[in-house]
Amino acid sequence: MIKTLPEQPFYIRLAVILLALYLLLYGIYIGQSIILPIAFSFLFAVLLQPIVNFFIRRKFPKVLSIIVTLVLAILFIYVLISFISYQMRSVVSDIPAVKNNLLNLWHQCQQWLWNTFKLNYAKQEEMVQNAKDKTMDTLGSAGTFNLITASIATILLVPIYIFLFLFYRPLLINFIVDVFDKTHEKEVRVIVSEIRKVVQHYVIGIMTETSIVACLNVTGLLILGAPYAILLGVVGAILNMIPYIGGIIQLLLTALIVFSNTASIGKATGAIVILLAVQLIDNNFLVPRIIGSRVKLNALISIIGVFVGGALCGIGGMFLSIPVLAMCKVIFDRVDGLKPWGRLFGSDM
Repeated sequence: MIKTLPEQPFYIRLAVILLALYLLLYGIYIGQSIILPIAFSFLFAVLLQPIVNFFIRRKFPKVLSIIVTLVLAILFIYVLISFISYQMRSVVSDIPAVKNNLLNLWHQCQQWLWNTFKLNYAKQEEMVQNAKDKTMDTLGSAGTFNLITASIATILLVPIYIFLFLFYRPLLINFIVDVFDKTHEKEVRVIVSEIRKVVQHYVIGIMTETSIVACLNVTGLLILGAPYAILLGVVGAILNMIPYIGGIIQLLLTALIVFSNTASIGKATGAIVILLAVQLIDNNFLVPRIIGSRVKLNALISIIGVFVGGALCGIGGMFLSIPVLAMCKVIFDRVDGLKPWGRLFGSDM
């Protein structure tokens, strides 16, 4: 095991931990535009490494193996985006009907607000107009333009990062090993190998789970006769990748779209029931068997991690929270002084 420094008084250790944690989180917050694409690239590189190895074993040059793997991954993402875009066309064609249904819903809400809170229609319209103005100011600001520009730059940089991670993988592993004392080399290599396995298992597991959830969502919504069943099922499964929070978002989004297109509370309720049933199957059968065998994090730490990741880095931070926590747990379990934290993160009672 890796030995830590001599034991210090608790208050000193606590102060150092809190200070280090604050500096780390603050650094992530201010550097999220740089950290996020690198982190996602690392996850994709770990996921694609077995495919690269497959081509290398068949005598492909290393650079060519990486390029072919990247091209296949980009084609897969392109097909997925094209499929979602194609499904979105039918949504756009039904906008007039959706607008009428939402207008009727708004009138019902206005009536309810008047009956319940005696809030007159003029005041309600004023509040809605103020909200519209603030939204348009935000969208029209230079900050939004900069955000869009940064997002495009990030998308272009991610394939480059992935290529470099795959190409320089041995160099990066040797660097991590060389940072520590030679007496710890074996243990460090074990930790690095365990982190790779955990991340790879998580990414492959989450993709498998998402595919199954998408099929279940689509099947249930088609049986219900919900509009845009394929689109809602796939988008809902993608949102479900955000632990705990994503499930709530997909329920609200699906219910809103189904109701706005059918004006049927029964169908909207049925869609919610179907998605809740799929989430029940997912949480109790799919996740424990597909992901939970290696990524053993308790629900409390997972939820806190998702919220902290969202506060620091937005949606991207939510997606990354679980694999980051899983990597931290691997390290905590292997370092003597950090084992209590590993037990805190785990699900073993």
